[in-house]
Amino acid sequence: MVKNEPREVRVFAPATVANVACGYDVLGFAIDAPGDEIVARHSDQPGLRIVKISGDDGKLPIEVTKNTAGVAAQDLLRHLGMLDRGVELEVHKKMPFGSGLGSSAASAVAGAYAVNKLIGEPLTKKQLLPFAMTGESSADGAWHADNVGPCLLGGIVFIRSNQELDIAPLPVPQNLWVAVVHPDIEILTKVAREILPKEVPLDNVTQQVGNLGGLLCGLIQEDYELISRSIHDVIAEPRRQKLIPEFYRAKRDAMTAGALGFSISGAGPSVFALCEG
Repeated sequence: MVKNEPREVRVFAPATVANVACGYDVLGFAIDAPGDEIVARHSDQPGLRIVKISGDDGKLPIEVTKNTAGVAAQDLLRHLGMLDRGVELEVHKKMPFGSGLGSSAASAVAGAYAVNKLIGEPLTKKQLLPFAMTGESSADGAWHADNVGPCLLGGIVFIRSNQELDIAPLPVPQNLWVAVVHPDIEILTKVAREILPKEVPLDNVTQQVGNLGGLLCGLIQEDYELISRSIHDVIAEPRRQKLIPEFYRAKRDAMTAGALGFSISGAGPSVFALCEG
């Protein structure tokens, strides 16, 4: 341990809602709960180790190279030339797997952030993005920042380019709230991606881009009517809704009750309703 470094840090990484209907892989926001917790501490034994995992029902590997938190933290230490630093991690899962709420991203973000904090914060939050992304991608093989971005930076974020990790925070309207419901089923991201079309009609692309632009403008201008008109997904939702029992009934009831919009969170099965509070 270096002088002035904390002996131990505990961090919380929140769940996230990705896609936000019309922003497939390029839009996401963080919510205040649930989330994952990670404890990082210095160790006399060289190298990074995961010493404890809770809340996973034995599903997560304790090997650093097979755990999203471990992969992210190790990638950070490798970048900094500190692979021989003795660091222990405890991973406390407090959100369901396959929920569409960014469980893998939360662990990856928490792993990178906790270790960065432990060694004196040599990198900024934004500089931690590629390491958290490496951690999350180790779980599903995909490279998209619509969970990692908002989980790490907070609020609502727009991803201009996933490859370049060009991410822009967006303003959050003061009276914008979200209700999230998690059905007691599990949908793997890989399965949810496989049912999507490989090609999309140009008319659908035009409509989706228009909705995305409208949603971005609505957020910036705090125009709740424009937000409501824009929260429509004509590409992923029509196919993924088949994986979620009673989806359209829930959507109908939410809209009847006054929601601004209703859609699938990430790959599902969690669903969300944006509301004006």
